[in-house]
Amino acid sequence: MNPIACALSDHHAHCDELFALAEAKAGAGRWTEALEAFGAFRRELESHLRGEENVLFPAFEAATGARCGPTEVMRQEHQRMRALLEQIALALTGHDADRVDDYASTLLILMQQHNLKEESMLYPMCDAALGERAPEIISGLQLGGAATCPP
Repeated sequence: MNPIACALSDHHAHCDELFALAEAKAGAGRWTEALEAFGAFRRELESHLRGEENVLFPAFEAATGARCGPTEVMRQEHQRMRALLEQIALALTGHDADRVDDYASTLLILMQQHNLKEESMLYPMCDAALGERAPEIISGLQLGGAATCPP
């Protein structure tokens, strides 16, 4: 696998694990633990989105000249995810299991579709356009220790 695609795909999986934990805690009515787990997920996902928006996407756009293409669609989806994150946080705070479930289900579907587009199309395009800069790009994303890809 190409290095950018590998690092970001691994981080998607890490975020998915954190989200599943938060959902499980909420489903069990363990609200304090659910809020803590959701907070960890939200921070990790926001770090991921910020890294893409501030590092990966601008580098890809500069290398390809494509400013209104796939990265713009991804940014729009990031905004939809952020809105759902806020709704989930409010529902968790209110101990509203039905709303948590509804918003979490919507976010899960959105993330699955979004990640599939990134992993199957955008990330390989980034690796092709930014190949020699991959270590610099990956470092700038600040993904932490979640990525297990070889250098």
